[in-house]
Amino acid sequence: MTAFERWHVGPWTGRGTTPGEPFAPGLRRTPDELNFDVVGLSRLLGRRLPAEEEMLVRRWQGELRPTDPRVCGVQTLPTPEGSQALADAARRAFEWIAERAPAGYEFVFTDAVHLRPRTDLDAEVVAVEAVVAAADGELPAARLASSGVRRSPDGWYAGDAVCNWSGPYDSQAEAVAAVTTARAALVEQLREAGYPELAATSSRWAQVATK
Repeated sequence: MTAFERWHVGPWTGRGTTPGEPFAPGLRRTPDELNFDVVGLSRLLGRRLPAEEEMLVRRWQGELRPTDPRVCGVQTLPTPEGSQALADAARRAFEWIAERAPAGYEFVFTDAVHLRPRTDLDAEVVAVEAVVAAADGELPAARLASSGVRRSPDGWYAGDAVCNWSGPYDSQAEAVAAVTTARAALVEQLREAGYPELAATSSRWAQVATK
């Protein structure tokens, strides 16, 4: 499967409550709402649904989103059978998403769909975040070296899913170059901190994420 070309570490859906937890109106989605979000995410990412499932999605949308705007964390499907069918559809959707995780990372489905770094430092592709997590000590370049690149109305930034750590830049290439420079600095800092084996993984680090 071809991995997503544009991606970011962190949640890819809103957060929800798990089955059996108290609902949190306005804060977290109900299990049915979260499952519907997972199906919707897969469609946004390019998955095509069978005609029968497409019809079910339209029905679920009407039952879970009767008004717009609406408060999340309130709506559920009217029958247990409907909730189970939606949960099954979400499982299939997540499996499709998980197959397309970028090298060095994996999708997990907990209170949301998250993309996180794999921790296997012997893998063919290694996430910079996993290297940083394995080191103990101050690594000033770590934050920018672990950053992805994304576009904003005023230019390109390097940062994570929440914060911008560097920028704005006039082009994506300039922002990527800033992260690449930080990665080179991180390699030196790892060596100086007594982690030559971690520094040696730099030839296998995952590409800079873009969004």
